[in-house]
Amino acid sequence: MTSSRSGLAYGAGAYLMWGLFPLLMAALEPAGAIEITAHRAVWSLVVCLAIVAVVRGWRPLREVLANRRAFLTLAAAAIVVAVNWLIYVYAVVTDHVNSASLGYYINPLFTVLLGVVFLGERLRRMQIVALAIAAVAVLVIGFGLGEFPWISLVLAGSFGLYGLIKKRVGTSVDAVTGLTVETLVLAPVGLIAILVMGSTGTFGDRGEPGLGIGHDLLLMSTGIFTAGALLLFAAGSRRLPLFVMGLLQYIAPTMMFILAVWHFGEPMPPSRWAGFVLVWVALVVISVDAWRARPRRGVAQVEAAEPV
Repeated sequence: MTSSRSGLAYGAGAYLMWGLFPLLMAALEPAGAIEITAHRAVWSLVVCLAIVAVVRGWRPLREVLANRRAFLTLAAAAIVVAVNWLIYVYAVVTDHVNSASLGYYINPLFTVLLGVVFLGERLRRMQIVALAIAAVAVLVIGFGLGEFPWISLVLAGSFGLYGLIKKRVGTSVDAVTGLTVETLVLAPVGLIAILVMGSTGTFGDRGEPGLGIGHDLLLMSTGIFTAGALLLFAAGSRRLPLFVMGLLQYIAPTMMFILAVWHFGEPMPPSRWAGFVLVWVALVVISVDAWRARPRRGVAQVEAAEPV
């Protein structure tokens, strides 16, 4: 019982942090998406290396770096997650938090579809219904707004692909070691981007009054948020059933949705409301299906995702 309660606290804490991430991204303005993503990669690596040093995790890290297959797999995951980070930050700084929220709502459904395409998993009837409803939702939002909802689909697709790639590593690599390797791949590119922007004077906060060390500290804090949320997620995953973590993952996009509508004041025309309602119905369908299938071994369920 104590383990379940602590697991619930860890899991909910992770998704609460991810759900509040738009507030941090908004506070970093006028920094742009590339600058924020570059800092996130660099400072996440710093935080991860500090954690590795504290827990004395150098041996697992060296083993992964020496394993060519594991390293290349994590490098591929790093590239995909970099796309996810960049588009997510772009969505926040350009007032498309609702689109980001929709993307992470769609992600569990997209993950099921990836399982069919790449892992040969078979769809159950209710999963087919859920995917069909989600497809209609995307069309409703797209036609209603008069534009293709590319932000939502790229976020759902990139994060689903990230999860698929991580499956190839499995449980042989712990969360901290995995993120350390991924940021080790991304950090040099991020550092170069920071240095180039600094040398050309193209930083978003250059020339703006009232921004200085405080703004720089906020940029550095993106690494703490990234690594901290991941550690909470890992702790919760070890203590809770997969199905429970799968339900907790809806906390983050729900908080994004609430922030988008009631904090950032993003417009919600009828077509967008209709699309979101359809997505919520699809999620209820697929969650009920996962609940019914949970006693069966070897049957895919709604998997917990790590929003980034």
